[in-house]
Amino acid sequence: MTSTIKLTDTQRTVLLQAAERPDGNIEPLPPQLKGGARQKVIDGLLSRDLAKKKRKDIVITDAGYAAVGCTRPQAAPPADPALDAAVTAVEATWQGDRQPRDKSKQAQVIAMLKRPEGATIAQIVGATGWQAHTVRGTFAGAFKKKLKLDITSTKEHGADRVYMISTGA
Repeated sequence: MTSTIKLTDTQRTVLLQAAERPDGNIEPLPPQLKGGARQKVIDGLLSRDLAKKKRKDIVITDAGYAAVGCTRPQAAPPADPALDAAVTAVEATWQGDRQPRDKSKQAQVIAMLKRPEGATIAQIVGATGWQAHTVRGTFAGAFKKKLKLDITSTKEHGADRVYMISTGA
């Protein structure tokens, strides 16, 4: 390091940490740096053009990299449009292919929900060993969002809520 810029130990630490981050952000600062000391370090880096404001962040500049003997990481090469299109096409085929494995707990729950009488959360908990919140989360995430299943529920007075997969008829 042949830098002629004088840095405090704290400034050097902040710049070295920022130089290691892909985005060059100086945050988070060392935890022991609080209040006025924190602001003084930031102001010192900004006033000497070792860091600059970029939207809401403060990032290390080329001068900041040079001050700690580092070089700015090179940007990723531009994307290959043909490769991106091929990957997108393959991923699109996966979307329609999402099915739970036979004999999995998801397949077991789907079978329970397809029964004419449906299933309650308690019945599903008993069959799978899952917690009730896991069952509800599976309904919302895996079944509704990923598998695009239409799950409906009914509740009779004094009885548990019953869930079913709508046939769409």
